[in-house]
Amino acid sequence: MARAPFEIAGVQVKAGTRETVEVPVAKLYTHTPLHIPVEVVHGRRDGPVLMVCGAIHGDEINGVEIIRRVLKNSALRYLRGTLVAVPIVNIFGFVQRTRYLPDRRDLNRCFPGSETGSLGGRIAYLLRTQIMEKVTHIIDLHTGAIHRFNLPQIRAELKNPETSRMADAFGAPIIINAGLREGSLRAYADSLDIPVITFEGGEALRFDDVVIASGVKGIIRVMRELEMVPAKKGPRAPRKRSETAANSQWVRADMDGIMRPVASLGQKVRKGQKLAMVADPFGESEVAITSPCSGIVICVNNLPLVNEGEAIYHIARFDELGEAEKAMDYFRSSFESEVSEDAVVPVHPWDELQK
Repeated sequence: MARAPFEIAGVQVKAGTRETVEVPVAKLYTHTPLHIPVEVVHGRRDGPVLMVCGAIHGDEINGVEIIRRVLKNSALRYLRGTLVAVPIVNIFGFVQRTRYLPDRRDLNRCFPGSETGSLGGRIAYLLRTQIMEKVTHIIDLHTGAIHRFNLPQIRAELKNPETSRMADAFGAPIIINAGLREGSLRAYADSLDIPVITFEGGEALRFDDVVIASGVKGIIRVMRELEMVPAKKGPRAPRKRSETAANSQWVRADMDGIMRPVASLGQKVRKGQKLAMVADPFGESEVAITSPCSGIVICVNNLPLVNEGEAIYHIARFDELGEAEKAMDYFRSSFESEVSEDAVVPVHPWDELQK
């Protein structure tokens, strides 16, 4: 018996086909309609229904390119189940190149939303009723905030065994066992018992091809783990298992001034090690910013001008720091192979990774 069509926004996508559906979301005050584009690839055979979404923060654009490349992957010709790709969730923020919605709300704090609530609540309601409540698994794609560059990493609530399986299959060098934030897509999906992982990598409003290629390969790895696409033929190449951080800690500037970074993204640091120097513009006062713990640098603030209390480094802690360092060494040695042949932008100068 033929597989039933997949329905979204009143459109039925037949088994064995793919279709782009424009989901109406709202209108601008000029009365111009806006739609959330959704690409549905509906396989002929039954299987998981995976949603992959990006740009829930409108300036986090790496996920948009990741999804574009996934949709070009030849493995989708043999898809079992359904892939629901939502490259731009926050269409308002994406158009305006900003993280937030026009009313300054964070869409990722608006779930489960309301049909009659704020703009963010209405978009969250639309996303969950039209898509989220029809899927079995979710991969949510993010980047660091503006001027902050995130090392490729997975954040997930690992109590769910299926979520843990997805997180490990993705193949990012580091997994953060991150708690759920009220109002987030991840928290709402977890409340529905939908396994969900968040991929973080790169910086807002900037493409980074290492991050993009890693994200593409990670999604395909998860789809293989879920048996949605065939495994690679031939013997499998060995892959270093991701290391899970026990927790993480932000390091903040102790004074206003100009920051000169010392530690690099992905670097192992020890407690008390110098991370950066902050000085006033005339050099009359200068302080060293040191690490409060041992761990791996997973985020760096790239803006030299900092205010007292501003987050400038993010350190992930590990029970076995040596194993985490091995995972980073493996990533350093293999990241060039992660870069796709259809790269359209220069690789970010990850000094530490390219040594």
